[in-house]
Amino acid sequence: MSQRQKGILCIILSSFSFAMMNLFVHMAGELPSIQKSFFRNFIAMLFALAILLKEKPVVSLDKESKRYLIYRSVFGTIGIVCNFYAVDHMLLSDASLLNKMSPFFSVLFAILFLKEKINLFQLFSIIFAFIGALFVIKPTGINLNTLPANLNTLPALVGLFGGICAGAAYTFVRAMGQRGVQGPVIVFFFSTFSCLVTLPYLVFQFHPMSLYQTVMLLLTGLAATGGQFGITAAYCYAPAKEISVFDYSQIPFAALLGFVFFGQIPDLYSWFGYFIICGTALAMFLYLNEHFHKSKEVLTK
Repeated sequence: MSQRQKGILCIILSSFSFAMMNLFVHMAGELPSIQKSFFRNFIAMLFALAILLKEKPVVSLDKESKRYLIYRSVFGTIGIVCNFYAVDHMLLSDASLLNKMSPFFSVLFAILFLKEKINLFQLFSIIFAFIGALFVIKPTGINLNTLPANLNTLPALVGLFGGICAGAAYTFVRAMGQRGVQGPVIVFFFSTFSCLVTLPYLVFQFHPMSLYQTVMLLLTGLAATGGQFGITAAYCYAPAKEISVFDYSQIPFAALLGFVFFGQIPDLYSWFGYFIICGTALAMFLYLNEHFHKSKEVLTK
């Protein structure tokens, strides 16, 4: 297998792992999203710690990298809690799709925080992604006649906000990667931060869990850990511009799991939203890939 094929395989396996994570979160039942988030991050923290103890990397962080670590952890923690809330109250495929808005938001945050420039194509991609998100939100929660008072809009809006926070978190991950901060260090700091932030709630508002629920949350942590390390490995094998579109394979995985385990069938509006967002992601992928190869040709001439 070529490096690119290995990258594609890893990112598809990562997407399947994250889809399984959402499945286990949903199967854990009526538990607070913060409590579920703690278990998800606790398992990831243990795995990241084990890797750090084994590899013993030299960790040297400047002031800017430390600040990015905190930003990544804050936005990442909010994003996970919001995503878990959406998963508990929406179709698995809808919640997964709203969380996958993060690549588009990461472009916006890169402009704000990293001072990167945006071209017209990227701007229109973000607009189309928003339109696709509205098709997903509308059929699963919004009644246009009772929009101001309809509390069912909350899960969809929370899920969208989770995607926004995830986009911000990934922006700071990229910034730290450019500064040479190792992946396990980022995962360990983020997971530890999330556990510490959610621990007080767990202590004072702990909801008793059955053995079944405990097993589901442990499986949530394992699936999330597999997804995190899988996507890290994918981007080590190949550039994001060449493989990132395959991350959207989580959407059909989530739709299939939702149908098999819960009998969930997205309606026509949701499918149209999937088509718009995934199509926009594919267009952005092809556009960036073409420009990447053109830049390569210019450099070789």
